[in-house]
Amino acid sequence: MSETRHGSASLRTDSMPAWTQHRYGDADTVALENIDVPAPRRGEVLLRLRATGLNNGDIRVMRGEPLLVRLAFGLRRPRQAVRGMDAAATVVGIGDGVTELAVGDEVVGELPAGGGLAMYAVCPASRLVARPAQLDAAVAASLPVAGGTAWQALALGRVVAPPAGAPPQRVLVIGASGGVGTFAVQLAAGRGAEVWALCGDRNRALVEGLGAARTFDYRTVQPGSAELGEGRFDAVLDIAGTAPLRALRRLVREGGHVVLVSGEGGRVFGPIGRLAAAAVLSIGSKRALRPLAAVAKPDVLAELLELAAAGSLRPVIETRFPFAEAGTALACVADGHVVGKVVVAAD
Repeated sequence: MSETRHGSASLRTDSMPAWTQHRYGDADTVALENIDVPAPRRGEVLLRLRATGLNNGDIRVMRGEPLLVRLAFGLRRPRQAVRGMDAAATVVGIGDGVTELAVGDEVVGELPAGGGLAMYAVCPASRLVARPAQLDAAVAASLPVAGGTAWQALALGRVVAPPAGAPPQRVLVIGASGGVGTFAVQLAAGRGAEVWALCGDRNRALVEGLGAARTFDYRTVQPGSAELGEGRFDAVLDIAGTAPLRALRRLVREGGHVVLVSGEGGRVFGPIGRLAAAAVLSIGSKRALRPLAAVAKPDVLAELLELAAAGSLRPVIETRFPFAEAGTALACVADGHVVGKVVVAAD
């Protein structure tokens, strides 16, 4: 197999460098090695990666925790040995049945099971959207999972632009300085909401710059604190996942929604117990606790890319790592203190 350079396509051989893991564990289980270039099946395209955004989901799969995730990703080791779900890439090969994309197209999407920390990856064509020409690949690669999750959280919380003459909604974002949080603050503010946010003290100025009207240091202010009060919010997005459910519910007005974006839990079942408790507490309540199960939505991603290209949405990228340092990038995300996003550039 070989490919000469034509337009945006790059030289390809039968093998490629990739950051792979053959057992669950921390970032030290991931190493750079040569593996076979995957072949696109029917409905898929072969991508030459330009940039890959990393997410907490990549770390959960890398560690195989909670253990429940292994039912989906592999019992003893990840079936897909390469981490990285967010991808900005160039189409370099077309599988049977693909008519909507062509070799040379610049695209962005969410790889179904990972594969982004490599030179090449395959992806269903239906999960990919065009990358605006003016949008940098690394910026585009920060959007799919975190941006899509923030968008879906706001939709589940029924955060919308108010009708003319109506007061703005008030939204609280808990965990506002991470990947999902930085997008959620901007998207909520863009819909006219008055955004309050909990984040680390050192990140308050950043979050205010993204559109938050009020910010609080999460170390001193939590649900139940007097500063937040009770019944003040139309929606609460709980991204941190550690606050007591009853305290979260007391934050919203009647008819309001608490969206559980993530949650802590035991090593085996993870947040399942917390989500089950949320379902029970919501029975008959006018203040709903609503778990979010975010999925890939190419139509939403296309809108996010348009907003970013127009300058209305500013992805926060803490660090851009070169491909040779992808293992360090995974360790950085695993540390749990990233502000915004970490992106690995393949070029």
